[in-house]
Amino acid sequence: MTGSPRRPATVLVAALLALTAVACGQDGNQTSVTLSPTPGGSEAPEPQAPSSAPVEEAPGADRDQGRDQGGDRRGDRGGDRGEGPPRVVETVARGLAAPWGVAFFPNGDALVTERDTARVLRVTGERRVVQEVGTLDAAAPEGEGGLLGVALAPGYPEDRAVYFYLTTAEDNRVVRAQLEGGVLGTPEVLLEGIPKGFVHDGGRLAFGPDGYLYVSTGETGEESLARDRGSLAGKILRITTDGRPAPGNPGGGLVWSLGHRNVQGLAFDDQDRLWASEFGDDTADELNLVERGGDYGWPDVEGTGDRASREAGLLDPERTWPTAVASPAGLAWADGSLWMAALRGERLWQVPVDDEGTTGRPVPLLEGRYGRLRTVAAAPDGSLWVTTSNRDGRGDPAPEDDRILRVEP
Repeated sequence: MTGSPRRPATVLVAALLALTAVACGQDGNQTSVTLSPTPGGSEAPEPQAPSSAPVEEAPGADRDQGRDQGGDRRGDRGGDRGEGPPRVVETVARGLAAPWGVAFFPNGDALVTERDTARVLRVTGERRVVQEVGTLDAAAPEGEGGLLGVALAPGYPEDRAVYFYLTTAEDNRVVRAQLEGGVLGTPEVLLEGIPKGFVHDGGRLAFGPDGYLYVSTGETGEESLARDRGSLAGKILRITTDGRPAPGNPGGGLVWSLGHRNVQGLAFDDQDRLWASEFGDDTADELNLVERGGDYGWPDVEGTGDRASREAGLLDPERTWPTAVASPAGLAWADGSLWMAALRGERLWQVPVDDEGTTGRPVPLLEGRYGRLRTVAAAPDGSLWVTTSNRDGRGDPAPEDDRILRVEP
């Protein structure tokens, strides 16, 4: 996924890419902000103080009036669709630094990870108080890696277990920590040795209806790893709550599916089907319906394959997009549709799905209104929380960025 546009302010990023000669992908995420030490000893962007006061959004309201004149997201470009839902109804939090993962407690509170600071935040109550509950010191943010996905155990709150995906100095890994008394305990490593890269680190976590943890990994820019059955890169993994291969995995190993470039979103629909959003390269971003043991073809196929690839057993995506309007990240299921956040595309895609798993025409929402959208998560109250990613080195931050937006589907 090369060829993503840079803002003029990110000249340093372009220079870094030229020096490293690494294919960055549509996401990019190279950080050009000033770095300062964090309490955990790693270096990350200095975050603005998060705001905890909610702001109600009138239908059709423009939340970007504070942008400089001439910005590409000023004015009403159809973002909140004044005719009604889906619409942004609240700004849950602001002043965050590249929020990446969102996981909900049964009461509607949420845990949020920040990729580049390695902080774990809790957003609490109707007043949306934002509090830090811990920092994962083992995270070594660089490029697209850092503190990424988060998921609560199916047995929460009884076992108080929270799962994280993070990039360290050596690898990507899955860890588990207890959350007691508002403080995150010492992480326990469950799965290590997942290949890491400056780009394409995957990072989504999602517990399935079967109680097992599904883990997306990227191929780290080494394309051949995606279909290499001996590598954990470019895969969707399926593991137990203790990090072992889940029963029923193909061949008895960790891998559930392969041939992925960089899966950034995982979601189960109301028929217990697993869907994944995936970065393409230069041609087609993908929405895939994930099958046990399925081979999705990267790097031999990008987007929809031909007769030969299908005869070879490679699976086609259910939907594709030109990379300019997608660069798909987080994925959620709500109200009969999949909802897919787009980074480069700067919009939220709604994809209706019927009972048979057939997708309807995708509908673009919030186009250009809030910049890069990283994560979309379904809240217990039926709303969607959508995070912006304008402070990840690729965006054009507004004064309030990064934000979490609440959307009524």
